[in-house]
Amino acid sequence: MPRKRSKLADRGARHDAAYLRAKQQGFAARAVYKLEELDQRFNLLGSGRRVLDLGCWPGSWMQYSAHRVGEDGHVVGIDLRPVELALPSWCEAFVADIEELDPQVLLERFGPFDVVLSDMAPKTIGDTTTDAQRSEALFERALWFASVVLRPGGHFAGKVFQGGGFSGLLERVRGLFLQSKPFHTKASRAGSAEHYLVGQGRRPTPTPPPAP
Repeated sequence: MPRKRSKLADRGARHDAAYLRAKQQGFAARAVYKLEELDQRFNLLGSGRRVLDLGCWPGSWMQYSAHRVGEDGHVVGIDLRPVELALPSWCEAFVADIEELDPQVLLERFGPFDVVLSDMAPKTIGDTTTDAQRSEALFERALWFASVVLRPGGHFAGKVFQGGGFSGLLERVRGLFLQSKPFHTKASRAGSAEHYLVGQGRRPTPTPPPAP
């Protein structure tokens, strides 16, 4: 029978070199380095861009995005939990459930976005198939949000656990964007099944697909 890892051992694994580096640099989480890799590889962010960050807690992606877009840009974060960081004036974080939130509300308030990011992940139960299915459902919702709120030519990057529906999701990204690619960041934990599906250049389709 496998021996359970203690909470202390788990905490030690999570507080690895990347975690300590993030804290030293003032970032809320080590996940910031995943976005940094994505940005450097795909040039997602830039001065003046309007960014929607889905699943933004604890706020490290908002911190990085704020720096990249500057005061002429705008960063909007959505999560079930409140972001408690001090963020620049061009950033706003809201508590909301994207399963219930109407993206038209965001369009009416902020206008179309240049970039949609999603680092959302489900609460895992340790069953690979179930965890992947839940992750795929979150990714589908994020992709649908992007199809509604992105301007033509805009970019998207969303996390998903690789499972049986992975290839189908990639095809959907290809249908919405001129360029698409799966990407596994070096900053992801060893053995992680997480990948990011990246879409660049949102096609000017007349209407978004139906909500998942």
